Amino acid sequence: MELDVEVAIVGGGPTGLMLAAELALAGVEVCVLERREAPVRESRALTMHPRSLEVLALRGLEAPFLERGRPLPTGHFGLLDTRLDFSGLDTTFRYTLFLPQALTEALLAEHARGLGVDIRRGHVVESLHEDEEGVVLAGSVQGTAFRCRARYAVGADGARSVVRQLAGIGFPGTDSTRTSMLGDVTLEHPPSTPFLALTNARGNAVIVPLGQGQYRAIVTDARRERTSPREPLSLEELRESLTRVAGSDFGMKEPRWLSRFGDETRLAEHYRRGRVLLAGDAAHMHYPAGGQGLNVGLQDAMNLGWKLAAVLREGAPPTLLDSYHQERHPVGQSLLSNTQAQSALMGFTPEVLALRELMNGLLRLPAINQRLAEQLGGLDVAFAGAPIPAPSPSTLPGWTGRRLPDWTLRLADGGQRSLYSGLHDGHWLWLHATPAAAPSSDWEPAPGWRPRVNALALETSADTAALRGVDGLLVRPDGHVAWAWTASFPRIPRRVIRLC
Repeated sequence: MELDVEVAIVGGGPTGLMLAAELALAGVEVCVLERREAPVRESRALTMHPRSLEVLALRGLEAPFLERGRPLPTGHFGLLDTRLDFSGLDTTFRYTLFLPQALTEALLAEHARGLGVDIRRGHVVESLHEDEEGVVLAGSVQGTAFRCRARYAVGADGARSVVRQLAGIGFPGTDSTRTSMLGDVTLEHPPSTPFLALTNARGNAVIVPLGQGQYRAIVTDARRERTSPREPLSLEELRESLTRVAGSDFGMKEPRWLSRFGDETRLAEHYRRGRVLLAGDAAHMHYPAGGQGLNVGLQDAMNLGWKLAAVLREGAPPTLLDSYHQERHPVGQSLLSNTQAQSALMGFTPEVLALRELMNGLLRLPAINQRLAEQLGGLDVAFAGAPIPAPSPSTLPGWTGRRLPDWTLRLADGGQRSLYSGLHDGHWLWLHATPAAAPSSDWEPAPGWRPRVNALALETSADTAALRGVDGLLVRPDGHVAWAWTASFPRIPRRVIRLC
């Protein structure tokens, strides 16, 4: 079997599907090679964070997710008793969304297929060869060999990524020092509180309702925390440990899924090596504290998607892809630091228990609580530099790389619309409040690169309070600012502008 596409994505989880949809939206021919024959029924992740909901809203995709999910106005940091408060965050989505990963994956697959993405299940990649023109992936599907040639290949195939290994990309970090147990079960006598979380000298336990009478029980037993993550977990062991830590097994029975997981922590040395790129868990592995893995993976996909599409469809130089590593690798480092800090707070020694009491008090301070809520929710991510140089000395400081909320914009024609609605098609968005800042003449970020740009004329920058003092704003397809400026600005050609 022979395939020939522009981009081959290995891994059909949420990260791979989101990236595939982003590329297909730009008209890129893409296929997804997934080793599993059928979608995974178990849901490792259960939560979508505010920034991930913004990522969906940037493409107008949030509605079906919101319809099926359950908003939770608070979250936890290291299972501390003082909850993180999302109600004051600068976003439309002041909550996390409780939504099983299996459903998230199904919705993303439906979206991707609607854009023409070729999703091929049962395809096991076994070799990778790169040359000057592209990448060749080879493997087997139901005992038959296949070969796929692509201009670029992306590994979105999880923490044990075959693509990462075949590309020779290092994955340094630390081995597991603690393991936890997980069971999706039925409880005859569930806790009286909808979300049970406790930590004591015997360990910690979390019980979360999944719906339809199912509960997820996560237990770290101080007596068994050194057990290998590869050792099978039995219902009896989980019941015994939950009873030891929480005083009851709550009538646990009928296990649907039993598993162990550890706190192994690793980060890929490179998110890009030549024509091979990594995204999601293939690039970062960590303890699942705060449910951040899936969310950071979706945000990796959004960052990579518009850049890869620009190279393949707009004439952008391949060096633009270097900015993917430059921007997202530090995010991966912050993710590992955050999850390691939370993992440390989940310890059981007298010293850690004392630290937890101290942190519970600090989280009652609004500024500290909000800072950690922004970090957990992915709203604190900004990029220090632009992936393309600013062509004007009038560029305003403090804007480049900043994430924008979904502001309501007052337009020159007297109407109003949301900022994100101007980004639904994956193009750049040019906002201008003065004629001098309106796009009309030639501009190229790099020779031969003609970005697809939508333009919106604002009534005045003063009428949109957040833009006061800004005459023009160029927003990247991922909702981060490229530049803001005052007065005149080099203009871009009308033929690449779409007035929306």
